[in-house]
Amino acid sequence: MKTEGEWNGELLAQLSQQWASRVIFFDECGSTNDEARKLAQKGAAHEALILTERQTAGRGRRGQAWACIPGKGLACSLLLRPSAPPFLWSRHALAAGLAVAEAVESLGLSAMVKWPNDVWVHGRKICGILVEAGEDFVIVGIGLNINDANFPDELAYPATSMFLETQKSFCREEVLIRLLDRLQIRLSQIDTTFDELLSAFRKRCALTGKDIMLEVNQQTKTGRVEGISSNGELLLRTSDGLEKVVQANMIRILSSHAP
Repeated sequence: MKTEGEWNGELLAQLSQQWASRVIFFDECGSTNDEARKLAQKGAAHEALILTERQTAGRGRRGQAWACIPGKGLACSLLLRPSAPPFLWSRHALAAGLAVAEAVESLGLSAMVKWPNDVWVHGRKICGILVEAGEDFVIVGIGLNINDANFPDELAYPATSMFLETQKSFCREEVLIRLLDRLQIRLSQIDTTFDELLSAFRKRCALTGKDIMLEVNQQTKTGRVEGISSNGELLLRTSDGLEKVVQANMIRILSSHAP
């Protein structure tokens, strides 16, 4: 018997017939990204969705732990076999962050993206995204705080949830379907229509106009973010001039200025 708070497979199928056949559900697993990688290596199809109720070894970027309270949040991974060339695969992070922000906003919250893919609401982290690649596949792992009411004190960043921001409980199946709909749209734009994705992302970039400190290739840099380049890199103005940052291990906001 399904207990309160657990995923309702019948409702999920009813909401979206096109996705119901793609869901691979685990009552419990270590990491949905790890399960997605195993399935990818066994030949799982494009857009297989790995979903779990209990994730015991969830992780974020740089190996940080990611907690997902059973019955409260969303922990899933989308397996993709992109038609775009590998040098464009880094854009999946931008697409995923934007899609989550748009899905959250469609349910009444105002969301921003901390480049490249963390999603913030009122300066607090509501979603973490971990994109990993294999030889011929990409995995987009998503951890979204939905009905969580509290968080561990040791988190690296202040966290929030859809419930905490609105004082309303949300149907997780509806949140998931809205997210998948936005993901389909944004992921389809990483190649030929990337300009459309980029325009929408720039409007939600939480770092533009901010003085930040970041770590690139084990070096710490500080500067002011001037925006996002035409290829999706972070434009950082440092004492040495304007730099394009492809990826960073750590980003910390130091102060804010008008963009």
